[in-house]
Amino acid sequence: MPAPVRLFLASSNRGKLAELTELASECGSGDRFTFELVGDFASTPAFDESAPTFAENAAGKAIHYSRACEGPVIADDSGLVVPALGGAPGVHSARFAGPGATDAQRIGKLLDEMRGKSPAERDAYFVCVLALARDAQCLAVISDRADGVLLEQPRGAGGFGYDPVFYLPQMKKTFSELSRQEKNRISHRGKAFRKLLAAAAELFGPGQKSAR
Repeated sequence: MPAPVRLFLASSNRGKLAELTELASECGSGDRFTFELVGDFASTPAFDESAPTFAENAAGKAIHYSRACEGPVIADDSGLVVPALGGAPGVHSARFAGPGATDAQRIGKLLDEMRGKSPAERDAYFVCVLALARDAQCLAVISDRADGVLLEQPRGAGGFGYDPVFYLPQMKKTFSELSRQEKNRISHRGKAFRKLLAAAAELFGPGQKSAR
């Protein structure tokens, strides 16, 4: 069996690393890839995620950190899109309530913005875009989404970000009320990661150029 391909995650978040490793195992790719954080992430100048689209931010970030990494780099950008708010919070999801705001403050601002909206205006979706780069060259850009509706009050104790107010009618639960396995199966990030792993298998499978 060929040695596993090393993929590096452009993040300092070990929770994301654990999530990616778990997703790879769940979809049967656990023996094909190993995952590591970019080793000098903290000392590398930060990438300015100021582009107007998720794809530009993810691709730019992957290319940026691939210059300082001996192997393929995965980077992501994700957020919540509310059509009734003109697409906000969108790429500004993490900064929607200002720099350093807590999840509770971001949710509070979102609920304030949604006050008085009709049920038909409460549709929303999460987007995740993942990019794969090596040696400052973008090799793949993958995206997926999860559709739901925004509740008027948070529900559930799990998850993070806007999860407590993002309700999935088909599951009758918010993202915060899902088990980790359920969320991995249907979330925007879970679906996008599975697509990316399939693309990586094509790029770095037997007979392809080594990922180093």
